[in-house]
This record gives sequence, structure tokens and C-alpha cells, in this order.
Amino acid sequence: MAPRTDKPQKNKNNDKPKIAKASKKISKPKREQNGAVVKSESLALQLEDEVPDFPRGREFNVKRSSNDNEKFGDEDDPKKEWKNKKKGKKVFKKSDEDENDWGLLSGAGITGKLPRYVNRVTLKNIAPGMKLWGVVTEVNNKDLVVSLPGGLRGIVHASDAFDPIFNNKTEVGESFLSSVFRVGQLVSCIVLRLDDDKKEKGHRKVWLSLRLSLLHKNFNLDVVQEGMVLAAYVKSIEDHGFILHFGVPSFTGFLPKEGWNGEVRIGQHVQGLVKSIDKVRKVVYFSSDSDTMSKSVTKDLKGMSIDLLVPGMMVNARVKSILENGVMLSFLTYFTGTVDMFHLQNIYPAANWKDKYIESQKVVCRILFIDPSSRAVGLTLNPHLVQNRAPPSHVKIGDIYDNSKVVRVDKGSGLLLEVPSIPESTPAFVSISDISEEEIQKLEKKYKEGNHVRVRILGLRHLEGLATGVLKASALEEAVFTHSDVKPGMVVKAKILSVDSFGAIVQIPGGVKALCPLRHMSELEIVKPGKKFQVGAELVFRVLGCKSKRVTVTHKKTLVKSKLGIISSFVDVTDGLITHGWITKIEAHGCFVRFYNGVQGFAPRSELELEAGGDPGAVYNVGQVVKCRVISSIPASRRINLSFIIKPTRISEDDVVPLGSIVSGIVDEVTSNAVVVKINSSGLSKGTIFTEHLADHHGQATLMKSVLKPGYKFDQLLVLDFMGSSSEKEKDLNEKQYQRNKMILSAKSSLIKYAQQIPAEISQTHPNSVVHGYICNLIETGCFVRFLGPLTAFSPRNQAADEQKTNILDAYFKGQSVRCYVSKISGKRVTVSLKQTSCSSADASFIQDYFLMDEKIAKLEHTSSSASDLKWCERFNIGTVVEGRVKDVKDGIVVCFEKYNDLFGFITNNQLGGTVLEKGSVVEAFVLDVAKTEKLVDLSLKPEFMNISREKSSTRHTKKKKRQREALRDLVLHQTVNALVEIAKDNYLVVSIPDYNYTIGYAQLSDYNTQNFPRKEFPTGKSVVATVTALPSPETSGRLLLLLKEDNETSSSKRSKNSSYKVGSLVDAEITEIKTFELKLKFGSGIRGRIHITEVHDAIVLENPFSGYKVGQTVKARIVSKPNETDSSRNGSGWELSVRPEIVKGSSDIGDNASEKLNFKIGQCVAGYVYKVESEWVWLAVSRNVKAQLHILDSSTEPNELEDFQNRFHVGKPVSGNVVSINLEKRLLRLVLRSFSTPISKTIEEPQINDVNKDLTAYIHEGDILGGRISKILPGVGGLLVQIGPHIYGKVNFTELADKWVPDPLSGYHEGQFLKCVVLEVSNTARGTVHVDLSLRSSNVMPLQDSADVHSNVCVEKIEDLHPGMVVKGYVKIVSPKGCFILLSRKIEARILLSNLSDQFVTDLEKEFPVGKLVIGRVVSAEPLSNRVEVTLKTSTGSSTSKSEISDLGKFHVGDVISGKIKRVESFGLFIAIDNTNVVGLCHVSEISDDHIENIEAKFGAGERVNAIVLKVDEERHRISLGMKNSYMRGETVLQIPLDEGSNEPIEDGMKSTSSTNNILLGPSNMDVEYETDQFPILSQAEERAYVPPLDVALDDFDQFEVNNTNSHSEGANEEGVLNEKQKRREKKKAKEEREKQIRAAEERLLEEDVPRTADEFEKLVRSSPNSSFNWIKYMEFMISLADVEKARSIAERALKTINFREMDEKFNICKAYLNLENEYGNPKKEAIEKVLKKALEFYDGKKVYLALLGMYERTEQHSLADELLNKMTKEFKHSCKVWLRRVQSLLLQKQDAVQPVVEHVKSILPKHKHVKFISQTAILEFKIGVPDRGRSLFEEILRKHPKRTDLWSVYLDQEIKLKDEDLIRALFERAISLSLPPKKMKFLFKKYLDFEKSQGDEERIESVKRKALEYIESMP
Repeated sequence: MAPRTDKPQKNKNNDKPKIAKASKKISKPKREQNGAVVKSESLALQLEDEVPDFPRGREFNVKRSSNDNEKFGDEDDPKKEWKNKKKGKKVFKKSDEDENDWGLLSGAGITGKLPRYVNRVTLKNIAPGMKLWGVVTEVNNKDLVVSLPGGLRGIVHASDAFDPIFNNKTEVGESFLSSVFRVGQLVSCIVLRLDDDKKEKGHRKVWLSLRLSLLHKNFNLDVVQEGMVLAAYVKSIEDHGFILHFGVPSFTGFLPKEGWNGEVRIGQHVQGLVKSIDKVRKVVYFSSDSDTMSKSVTKDLKGMSIDLLVPGMMVNARVKSILENGVMLSFLTYFTGTVDMFHLQNIYPAANWKDKYIESQKVVCRILFIDPSSRAVGLTLNPHLVQNRAPPSHVKIGDIYDNSKVVRVDKGSGLLLEVPSIPESTPAFVSISDISEEEIQKLEKKYKEGNHVRVRILGLRHLEGLATGVLKASALEEAVFTHSDVKPGMVVKAKILSVDSFGAIVQIPGGVKALCPLRHMSELEIVKPGKKFQVGAELVFRVLGCKSKRVTVTHKKTLVKSKLGIISSFVDVTDGLITHGWITKIEAHGCFVRFYNGVQGFAPRSELELEAGGDPGAVYNVGQVVKCRVISSIPASRRINLSFIIKPTRISEDDVVPLGSIVSGIVDEVTSNAVVVKINSSGLSKGTIFTEHLADHHGQATLMKSVLKPGYKFDQLLVLDFMGSSSEKEKDLNEKQYQRNKMILSAKSSLIKYAQQIPAEISQTHPNSVVHGYICNLIETGCFVRFLGPLTAFSPRNQAADEQKTNILDAYFKGQSVRCYVSKISGKRVTVSLKQTSCSSADASFIQDYFLMDEKIAKLEHTSSSASDLKWCERFNIGTVVEGRVKDVKDGIVVCFEKYNDLFGFITNNQLGGTVLEKGSVVEAFVLDVAKTEKLVDLSLKPEFMNISREKSSTRHTKKKKRQREALRDLVLHQTVNALVEIAKDNYLVVSIPDYNYTIGYAQLSDYNTQNFPRKEFPTGKSVVATVTALPSPETSGRLLLLLKEDNETSSSKRSKNSSYKVGSLVDAEITEIKTFELKLKFGSGIRGRIHITEVHDAIVLENPFSGYKVGQTVKARIVSKPNETDSSRNGSGWELSVRPEIVKGSSDIGDNASEKLNFKIGQCVAGYVYKVESEWVWLAVSRNVKAQLHILDSSTEPNELEDFQNRFHVGKPVSGNVVSINLEKRLLRLVLRSFSTPISKTIEEPQINDVNKDLTAYIHEGDILGGRISKILPGVGGLLVQIGPHIYGKVNFTELADKWVPDPLSGYHEGQFLKCVVLEVSNTARGTVHVDLSLRSSNVMPLQDSADVHSNVCVEKIEDLHPGMVVKGYVKIVSPKGCFILLSRKIEARILLSNLSDQFVTDLEKEFPVGKLVIGRVVSAEPLSNRVEVTLKTSTGSSTSKSEISDLGKFHVGDVISGKIKRVESFGLFIAIDNTNVVGLCHVSEISDDHIENIEAKFGAGERVNAIVLKVDEERHRISLGMKNSYMRGETVLQIPLDEGSNEPIEDGMKSTSSTNNILLGPSNMDVEYETDQFPILSQAEERAYVPPLDVALDDFDQFEVNNTNSHSEGANEEGVLNEKQKRREKKKAKEEREKQIRAAEERLLEEDVPRTADEFEKLVRSSPNSSFNWIKYMEFMISLADVEKARSIAERALKTINFREMDEKFNICKAYLNLENEYGNPKKEAIEKVLKKALEFYDGKKVYLALLGMYERTEQHSLADELLNKMTKEFKHSCKVWLRRVQSLLLQKQDAVQPVVEHVKSILPKHKHVKFISQTAILEFKIGVPDRGRSLFEEILRKHPKRTDLWSVYLDQEIKLKDEDLIRALFERAISLSLPPKKMKFLFKKYLDFEKSQGDEERIESVKRKALEYIESMP
């Protein structure tokens, strides 16, 4: 800070009055300014390029700061040259002197005379530490620009925009500042430092900080007062508001969201009005009301210092003095400040503005700036700023206004104008230096108030709302005044300001600066730009672009003088446009060209007018101006395609090359996947050769591309096709040019050689012809083969290879050369075959092309590298002997040669011929093969080769030479020879022909179509048969080429030529091979055939039918089938023969029985041989063309044999079986090994094609013994689901599992176990399916001898066999609260009423009688007509004397005291079992104690012994009422009921029943009909007759939380008193009891005599009560118990249509039952549920339906579906509290930690009146199933807002009491009773507290609570 000084400054201007001594002024430091600057180490310096331009506004003639960027065009100083004119210098000097006086800063403590001028901030007196008010004018990525008082401007770096406390919470990216700040926002800032501009004197940069830690440095909580407006950061965003930070750690703030408009981000600057102050928590609560803030005045405060003043603070002030250029005000008692003329109340102050103010006049103002060093304060009365709003701006820089009114004339300073802007006029000030070109002596004489002038806006002072203008004629006429006036392509004159290494800075008339880059200073490169571009010179330039106030220009003459249209945006681009551009980048594939305003295009290599193989870099230079033509453009993707060929060459008809032509071409360019060539000598036509078309061999094509260079000439190329045009318009415009430049060529030898035969149209294709082509695409189902042009054929998978299992995608590759056989032409579709058997090459062209291409590649490698030339090849001819030195002896011999360093030889171990070589030794070897590209020579030391070479070299006898030549001459084309394999290469074999003097030959290993096929292995020395296809010649690279001969001929055409045999011919054949299922034969002239295993004997299946035959044996056989042309067998054995006696001896006229008929009947016994064994099936060969299959379960009835299934059958084993089904299409039979009878014989005329289920009775009958396998163990008493066939299942009833009645008949069984079972019954269902009942009883499978044991364990199958009193056994099936049903057999069920379940009272039915338990009872009644049986499990008889007999209520009298055990605790009372009796009495809750009992369950438990007194005996209703009050029990004795000694025990403990979880009755907890059941397994279609449990229908899935009526307990309700609350509880309790009665009545009806047992009875029931959902659902359950799910569905549909539309609840019950039905049995489940859901949503509220569906998913534990549904519900019902509570409950049940975010989210979207309900119930859920601490936090949060809600306190206390943390509970009670609440509410809290302490039993604490209650009463007024 500048130091204070009391020494007055002398006034240099004698005409000006002296300043008072008390006036203070910031003196300039004597040292350099940089030395006096206070630097902040924590703030990063901003790069020069990041500093934004300053605005045009300025304080009169004060020079504005600038930066390096202003060199490129500073809008703020466009007319700098105007000020340098000679006539204006004196005026400027005078103005500067005035500035010294007018720029003084005077302090607040003034003594003596008052100052004449106001305090003003200028660049000369601004200093670090000064606090300023400003307005944001620019928001950039890395900084802010703030307009300051006096027209100054400062920069705020991003790091200075807020305090560093946010570094961990905010990411300061490029968009951060723009999201936190906005243009026009008022901010308080502090000066950090000032930087001098080294290049321009007087220009200074003002660096500011918005950090509140600096502005509020001396703030504390004592200073803050209500009504004060403070600025703060948003530190965090909470649910209900924002936590604020003031830059000081001593206190924080909170701003509620209410009343806040717009989004808020962390770090944002906000202003708030202090509403209240919590000094305990040190929190200041704010209000965001803008109207109140704009009127809030800072009050006077004791101890207020200047450090506590903040810019923007609103204060009350009084006029103290009127100065020359403003007003002095006093404010806050201790302070004075001044108001500039530009900050007066009237924004247009006239010359008499002083008359508007008088001393002591009260005004409201805001602080504009504070200088702590001089204690100077600036104030503003501007009406916009006083209202805390930035003044509006209605003008733009550069605008010209003609009728601007002169408001005031300031002598020697300037003019104040009123500019007629729209919608409001704007004040503007014109400095005297900007009024005229000439010096003005007396301004007041030339301009008068009220005159109208023409003005141009020069700049803006945003804080004052003031514009600066210029009246000079030169400025008014200037075309370019601001950057916005600069347009791309504009030709301008500019003056050179400076020249640097990067270019020249020039200034356009008007003041805009621009950059001329170095490359644009001249057409050619300039070494010394300073010589040509001299500072001060004026030159002509053309604007290239203007972006972000950076203008670039060019001085290239071609661009400056160009008359062509320009491209300055992608919208300007049109096809065919010719324009100038300049090259920015040169690549091998083309040039990038730049246009105006940054638009760029690309010219591909083909459009550069290059010679073939030319280098673009050698022809063009970067920066070169070129004329180019637009070919096409895509504005959306910002792409422009260009051409340097301005006028395309015209093409004659002769130049167009047709498809299939052979052309030559020169390589022009090599790309990543293709080669571009120029076709003819003129170079006008171009074509593309894709990599795969460079050679027939895939590997050679890639290698060829790698060695190709521009300039290489292709002698022969085939025109395959023309590429698709990029646009049809272009193609139509010039079809010929299109064809010439879009040709697709091929260098494949196979296509070039047979070009005349390759079709281009479908009319040129002919069936049964073989043509060459190439694969263009591959799919899994086949290959697409392309010919010429678009003509394409398809080869399906079955015709693509001989082996059907071949993977097409691996066997072929895209671009592969192929030979294809045209098999079919259908319309425009051509089908071809690629099988090698029909497309193999007849010559060795494939291997011949391989060797020729190898030579080409070797030559190209030689020309492109420094390798040795190819003369070495002449030295290493095949068949010669060469000398070398052994270099290595590992895994063969490596030989190196002198003079040929990069050439190596290799001798395999098989070619050593017994010679042992050592490393370094010299060896002579025979050349077998030469690989020119690999530079590898294969050698041999075998004697047979070496002897031949020695004979050649040692003698010159003409006879020997003649013999050698004759040996080679004896070989002729197409001759078959025997050869030996010498070396097996990757693509060919090197062989020797011993019969011809060991001549070396080469045979191909693959063909065109089999390049990727697995190759056959050929070991060295193997003998092969080959055909000579080419003799040594230059075309074969001097090699003898051979074609390997296949062992078997497969071509049908060749067989027909070589044979005259036909079907029926008898032949003598020789056995060549014996296989498991066939004999291989040879007959005739090399014809091969076979005899199938079934063609050996007549209908007699032998173990080994080939045992009597041997290889070489000649047999007489008859041909039974000729070869099939479509046969895909690899061995080619198409002739079928037979040696069966009846065939051989029979007639020769047997016809071709290749497609023999299936003359089989159902039940017929057939035999066959096993040829494949699988885990489930055995496959048999019945004849040559007929197969059979045998399933594992049809192979035996013994479980041990079924276990050993795969070992029992082996390949070749003969098997006989009976036919059960016939598949004509597949010629397949299905057999079973057991015999069966068929009532109607099934023949081939009416076969069963793979559908034995349609007539199971054909081979499955009652009594049949079958083999089976357990498929599923059904739940409960469902029994077993047993598989008895491939697709057949039967059910074993629970009573048919064992011969004896055992407690757990399912023990010992497991899924997958094999069984032996007997068929009890085969029946057809209503759906047409077959139901099979099975039994596992050994007495049924193997009948037992008569015995007592048998009779005791037999199941009663008929109801007629039952009679009353008969002892029966059964298994519990279904249990309900009123009785149960038991299984007596698979057809008979019996009912047991609850009264007949046991002699004793059953405490827990579910525990004592689980489903499946074995019970013994006696028949009470049996009704055959209604099929009803009733059984009792009681053991008491008429003569028995058990304790159950003591049930006579007459023995009890009122007043008797009894003892007993509590059996059950209910909310309404206790059920007490009286000792030694069968009687259970009820003690009502009102009779338990003299005191009121709040929680009966907490005080009593089942099993406790109690004493009670008899209050009432109702013998008619068999009820007894008891009482337990102490007042009843005084002096009474207990009545003892003795137990008779002779009482009998029950028959057995098992004679009890339990209530099943699969309950079909109504639950007692809902008013709606409700079913509670467990989930059941979903059975497949084959299991639909198995046991199906009842429906799971839940009508109210949402658990009611124990909130103690949180929602109903409002504050109003509490004030009505405790009596009203009790009354409500009674009414609710009464309604619940009525509900229970209704449900109980429904339960009792279930086991009444009229319970339906058949479908007809249910039909009567639903007709009588059509609106009862209960009856309909029972009907659905009944059908499901019969496994008829479809019928159950139809019943549900009927119910929905039948029930009256007014009975919405009943209909909804059906919908929920329907949903549960589809959830269990729907297939597919999801679609079935959606179908029902759609119906339900048509009639019912969506939320209600979705909640029911959600409950179903949760009960069945389908959590993923439940979560998916919840996500959907929370979106659709986002304002539903119930839905969100289900989401919270789901998260807590799944133990997820995402509850808190959900709660926070819900609070932001739920209506506020639902917040209490949601938060309280969420808290209860946390206590129940979540984390109690989170529940406490939620309760605390809501109690802070609603501390007087006793219902919330009550719920909170209840939850804590359940957790039993006494200290925590008591602390919570203490908090509650300390509240200031109405007496009724306090009474409720004290009573609850007292009850708690009483439950704890601590007398001291009880008394303490009572004392506190008394103290509260006494404290009441």
C-alpha cells in the first residue's frame, strides 16, 4: 500500500485553485512501479495471450492499459493517431494537468477547508489494496473482465475468483467461470497488483481479486447485523438451502431455497439479506428477497472502521458540501465520501446540477470504492446502482447517432450528450480531444446546450452506464472502426506498426490492428522480412479472418488481386466453384488447402495433376497459392473435396474401357489397401487394384504390395468393375469420366488367363460349366462369388466344400480366386458349387503362377533395395551341384556361399544320405529347389542325386548326355508317373521320379479353392502318383510341374465313361478293406464300391456278419445302387452292392433302390446294428438308408440296467426292437425293446411322425411295467414327476411311493434316479394331453403273497370300501384354521374338522402338523355320491376316560378361581388353557388388570402360568370368560380340577394337524379377501398334471408401518385432547374387530358341509354369487389342484367379465389372483404377466395395480423384477409417498447403502405437505430393518422443523424404546418434556415418560418423573 502522508502537494497549474491541506493524495513511488507492487505468491500469473482486451471507455484522455493481444487489433483505441496530431497536443497536456487535480483522493477525516474536487480513481492513483465496486463485462475461460469506476478495467484470474477452500469441491474447467458468473453481475473486488506494459508507456494492467477473505478480512460475527446485505460464496447445496461462506472461518451462513430463482453452483457469488443471527451456532440466516435487499441500508455500528466498509454497501448519507465536479457526503457518522458528476441521481446532469443539492440533504447511496491508505471513499447516487442493478447498455461500439443532444458543456473537458438509443436514451461523454480534428480554444462557444450533433460510440463505461463518443469527421467516415466491421476477403490499406519473426503487426485505418503471418508476407519465402516491410509503410492487404478480436491479413499478390469468389464458410461452398486458396499441408495422399476464416478442404492425389508416381511435395509447397475447383462438399461434416484440375479433360468414346478388357497400367500410388494405376499412356484413366487382386496366392498378394513402387508397369490387368459414385449427380454429369476414374482392376493370373470365359451378364452363364471368379463376401450360410461387373453367384454351405462340417468362414477368404461349377440358374440368381471334386484344376496353372509371381517379387525387391542382384540364380540352377561352407549343424545343415553373403542353403536330415558334416567344412550339394524371394536354396547329399551330377561333370561322353536328355524327353504331358517326396514345402512338394533318372518335379499341395483348407501330410520318402502337366520352360521357371493324382475318382462323369455297369448287374468284386459297417470293394476297371453291414445276410442279425470275409477275397455281388452325383462323401464310394443270398440269387431287374421305401408298421419288430451311442440315445443302422433310435428309458425296465446304459450297447452290436414311430422325411424309426399290442395296426399309410404322444395307448397300457427316471420331486405331497419316454412324463402320487405307510415316503429318492414303475392309469385331459398315473409300490410291480401286512398297508382306491369307524392312514395335504384334508389314496381325500384334529388343544398347528405328515384316524362318514369322506383323529370313545372328557362347563361356576397356562396372546385378551381340562377361557384385556395396559404383548407371553377367576359361563356357546384383576383375587382359593388316573393317552403323537403355509383360506389381517401362500415351482408343459399348490393371492402387499398414526396425529388433533385420541383408537379397534369377524365368517364357510368338491359344484356356487371374488378364486384354486392351468385362466377371464362393474374391489382381487397365477405358471412368464397387467390398468388406478404386482415380486423374491418395477413406478408416480417408501424398504431389505441419496432426492420432488409422512416412516424403516443411527438423524431433522409435533416425539420414543437403550431413551424424554407445549401435549409426554419408568421398575426414577411433572404444573401461569 502507498504510505500515508500529511504533506500537501503543490499544484502545478496556477489557474486551478489549491487543494486544502487536509486533502490526501497517493504519491507515486520513486522506485520502479514493479518494485512497489505487492505480489501474491498464491496466485498464478496469467499468460499474456489469455489477457482480454480492454474496453474502449476511458477517463477523458487517460491512456487505457493494453496487452500484447492489442497488436492484433485493439477496439479500445482505434484512433490513437488522432491524438498525435500537432494541433491537439496542447489540449491534451492541459487535460493531463487537469487530471492531476481532478484525480486526488482525499481522506474522511477532513480538517480546515473542504476540497474542491471529488475523489476519483485513475490509472495514476489506483493502488494495490484498494477496494472497488465493478460490473462483469466479459466471462472468459480463464479470467473475468470487470468494469471499474472511472472507465477503468481490471482482470480477475480464475484462481482469484474465489477462495481456495473450494479446490477440493469444484473443478475449475473451461466452463466453470461461465457457470458461476454472468455478464452484468455486480461484484466487489480488491486490487492485487498493477503491471506496466513494457511496449506502450502509460498502459497498465489492473489485476483484481474477488476473494472474500480479502474483502472481509476484518469481519466477525459482532459486526454482522440484521438487515445488512453481505456477499458470500455458495459452499454447499443442501436439501432446503445453501451453506454460505464469507471468506472468514469465524461464522457461516444459510440461505433457504424458498424465493430463490435459477440454478446455483458451488462457488457461486451470491448476495443475501441478514435475516437472523444464531450466535451460539455462529450461523447467519439470509433472505434472498431482491426487493428487500435493494432497499436495505447498513445501520450505524459502534466501532465501525474503514476496514469494514465493502464496495456496494448501501448507506444513508447527508450532503456535506457541493464540489466543483460532484458532491461530498457524510455517512455512518464517522465517514465522508464524494460523488462524481457521472454518479449523480440524474444521469443527465445539466449545467445547473448543483441547484439540486443542498447541505444536510438526506440521500441514499452506495459505496463505490475505498482506498484504505488515504481513507478516501467514493460513493454513487446512480439510480440503477442504488437499486443494486447494473445500468443497462443500449448502444454498441461503432454505432453512429445523428441527433444526439448536447446536455452539458464542460469547459476544457468535453461534452455530455444524450444519445437517442432504443429503447432508452443513453448518456455519452465526448472528450475535448475527440471533438474535432483541429484544436478548440473555447468549447463553450462552439457548442451550446440543446444543440444536436452526430456522434460515433467510441467506448462504454459499463459501471456508470456511460458511453464515450467521438465527433471527428475522420472517425465518422471510417469504414473499419471495430473488429465487427472487419469481414473476411475485405481488401484494406494498413500501416505497418512492427515487424517480428512471426510476422508483421499492421493497423487498419480506424485503429483495428491485425497480424500478417510470415508466410503471408509474400508469395515466396522471405528470409529478412524487415527489409521488405518497413515500419510506417502503408501496403495493401486482404483480410483472411477475424476470430476472437484477432484479425489476420495476407499480402500475397495472388490473393490480394484475385477476382474469384471466396470461401469464408461452409455455406459458401457450391459444387464446381473455382477459387483461390493456399496449401497448408502436403501428404502422400493429397494436399490440404486453407481458405478464408479457417475453412479448409482437401485435394486427393488423383486431383493434383501429377505424373505417374510423382511426389506431391516436389511439385507443390506449403504456403503456395493455388487455384482449385470444388468437387463436392458436406457442410454437416465440414468436408470439402477439391481438385487442382480446373477443366476436366474431354473423353472420347474410344477411351472408355469396357468390362473384361485387358489393359496395361503404371503404378501411381500405393495406399494401405490398394494400388492406384494410370491405365494408358495419356494418363487420363485411373484404376484401383485392391491388395487381394495382386496375386492368386493370398500371401504373395500382400508381399507384392509391400514391394510395389510408383512407376512399376503392369503388362496385363483385367477390368473387373467400376466403383460406385459418391453422388448420382456426379455420375450422371459425366458418365465417361466417372468410368475412367473409378475402374477396379485385377492382376490375378487366373482371371486374366480366362478373361474371355468370365461372364459379365447372367445370359453369359451356362449350367454345368466351370468358370473362374473371386469371392466377394462370406456369410455363415455360404459364399458370394463375383465375376465381371455386378454379376454375383451364391454357393450355399452344402455346396461350398466336400466336407459338410467345414467352417466356411475359415476355409475361404475375401478376394480369393476360385473355380466354380454352375449348378443352377433361376431367374436372376446363379447357384454355384465350390467343391473340389467338381472344380479341381485340370492343369498346374495354380503352382505355375506361384513360381512366376515369386520371380516378379524377387526382381522388385532387388530394384527397391541394395541387395545383391539376381545373377546368383543362374549359378544355382535346379539339378546342379554347388559348393558351400557349413555354417550350422542344428536341426539340419545350414550352408553359406562365398560371394553371396545374403544367400543360404539348407540340407534337411533326410537329404544327408548318411553323410556326417562338421561346422566349417566345405561341402558340395545337389540343388533341389530355389526360393528366390526368401533367398534360400534347398540342397541334397543323397547319392542318387550326387552320382547323376558327377556323371554330368566328370565325363563328356555324348552317350551319357544323350541318355540324360532322352530320360527327360521320355516324359510327356499328361503322363502318369510314380514319384518320391523329397521336401514338403508350405505350398508344394519337391519330388523325384526314380524311373526317369531321379528327375526333380514340383507338385502343388492346394488348389484355387483349397488354399485355406487343411493340407495332407506327405512325409519324406513317401511314394505318390502324379501326372505331368507342364514340362520345364521359361513359363514354368524351368521346372517340371506335376499334378497329384487322387486315390479314388469321384467324378460321376469319369465313372460313367470308365464303366458300363448298371443297377442289377452281377459282378465279381475284390475286398480291399473291412470296416465296422462296410466292406470296401474294387471291381471292373478300378471302380470302387461297398457292401453295407445290412446287405450281408437275409433278415438274420448276427454278432459279426463280416467274420467270414477277408481282404483280397473275391465275392460275387449284385449292384443295388449307382453313385449319386450329389454325394458329398469324401471317399467317393458311390456304388452300393449286396451279397445277401436272396439278392444275389434273385432277378437282375431290381431297379435303383437307393431310395428304398419304408415298408414298416407300428409294432413291427426290426433289427439293426449300433453305430453310435450317446448319453440318451442309441442309433441303429436298419438298412443302407434307414436308421433307428432307441431311447435310454425304452431300453430296459431295471434301474441297474438303465444306469449301465452306455456300457450295454457298443458299436456294431445287433439290437432288435419294436417300431413305435416313423419319420418319413428323415427315414428314421423309433424303437422300444419291449413288446406291446396295437389294437389297430399302424402302417406307412398312416405313420406317426415323431409324435407318439398323440396315441400313447398304442404302446403304454395300464399294468405295463416301465423304466423311468425322476424328473422332479414335487413340493408338499405332490409326489414325483417321472420321465418314462423322450417326451413323456407320468406322476407318482404321494401314496404310491412305498408299499408301507411310512412317515417320509420321499426319503431315498433324488432327481435323476432310475426307477421301475407300473402304469396305473392312462387318461386324456380336456386339453388333449395324456396323463399317466404311475406307482412305485412293489406290490403293484411284483404282486406279493397274501398276508396281514399287505392288507394293513393297502390303499383304499374306492370310496365304497370305506365305512364309519374304519381305521385309515393318510398324509396331510392342506391345513387351514378350521380343519385339514388328508390323502388316503391317489383318488380319495378326506376332511378333518378342527374339532376332530386332536383330543388336546393344539398350540401351533403349523409346527405340530406339517404337510406330508403321516396320521392315523377313523372314518366318521363316507358319501360315495358326493365323493366326500370325513375322518377324525380323536382317540376318545364312549367308554374312555381321558382328560378331554373334562369339558363339561357345568362344573365351573362364577367366582371359581382356576389356574392354567396362557395359550395365545391377542390384542383383545388372553386365551388361557385351564389345567387338567380341555377348556380354554378368554380373559378380556379390560379384565386383566385394574390399571390400563398399553401393550399386552409386552407384559404376557404364551406358556406363562396364571390364576384367574370365572366371570361368566356360557354353556350354550361353549365359552367361559375369566378375569385376572387383583381386586377379584383377594381372599379367593384356586379351584383344582383333578385328572383321572385311568385316562388314556392319544393313539400316537402324529394324530394332529397343522395349518399349511399353502393356505387356501382367507387371512384375518385385511378387509379385502386375502390369500397368504408360499411360492411354488413352475412346472413345464409335461408336468401340468403334477401337484400344483393353491394360488398365492395377496390383496394388500404394503406393510403398514408402526407409526402410531403419524399421519393422523396433526397438531390440531393433539389439541383436541387425549380423550378424542382414545375415542379414535376405540373406533379403529372396533373396525378391526368387525373386519376380523367378517374374515372369520368366511373361514368358517370354507369347511362347512357345502364346500364344493367338483367343477359342477363350483359352477353352481359362482352362479349363485357371481360378484364374490372369494368363490371365483376358490374355483381357480380347484382347477390348479387338478393341474389344469388353462381352465384356471379361463375362469379368471370369466370372473372379470361377470363381476359387476360397481364391485371394483372384487374385480381387483381377481386381477391380483390372475397375476399370481401367471407368475407361477405363465410361459413365457413375462409376456403373460404383462398381458394381465395391461387389462388391469384399463380399469384400475395404475399405482394400485403396480403396488399389487410389486408385492407379488417381493413375496416370490424376484428382486430384479421388483427393482425394475420400482424404477418405473418412481418415475410415473414420483409424487407418491407410498411408492417412494416402497423404494426405501426395498433398498433396506437388500442391504444397500443408497438410501440416503434416495431420501435426499425424494425430498426435492415430493410436495412439502408429504415430507413429514415420508421422513418419519423412512426413519421407522431404518429403525426396523436398517441402521438406527440413520433413523435418528431423520427424526432429528424433522423435529427441528416441527418441534411441537407430539406425535413425532411419540413415534421417535417408541422406536428407541424397542431398542432398549435406557440412557438414550431417557435423554430423549428429557428433551421432549423440556419443550414449551400446550398442557394437553405436555400431559401426554409426561404420561408416556412415567409409563416407561414404570415398565423399568425403578421407583426413584418414577418419583423423579412425577416431580418434574409437578414442577411443570407449578410453573404454569
